[in-house]
Amino acid sequence: MTELNAEDSKIITLARSSRARGGTAEGAAVRDETGRTYAATDVGLPSLRLSALQVAVAMAVSSGAESLEAAALVTAEEAVRDDDLAAVRDLGPKAPLHLAAPDGTLRTSLT
Repeated sequence: MTELNAEDSKIITLARSSRARGGTAEGAAVRDETGRTYAATDVGLPSLRLSALQVAVAMAVSSGAESLEAAALVTAEEAVRDDDLAAVRDLGPKAPLHLAAPDGTLRTSLT
């Protein structure tokens, strides 16, 4: 299993906190090229459905981020959805995407 650095552990913690605070199915966090972090949960409105990672990436972009250093997704799901990976890759082609269980246990890291 991948050994996480302190900054990657931090975004998993932020994603877990967002998920718990919002009582949602998933939480995500991303870190941009300047070290700023953006945490989000999934959005499920009648007219708008976005995953937590899509929201976190959109927050980074709308705040002026030019690239991502890393991303984290906390969910009960066993795998990362293709559209979530695509959203991260749009802004961070080489950014690791860490998938963690709700308790914070790292399941996998996609690079």
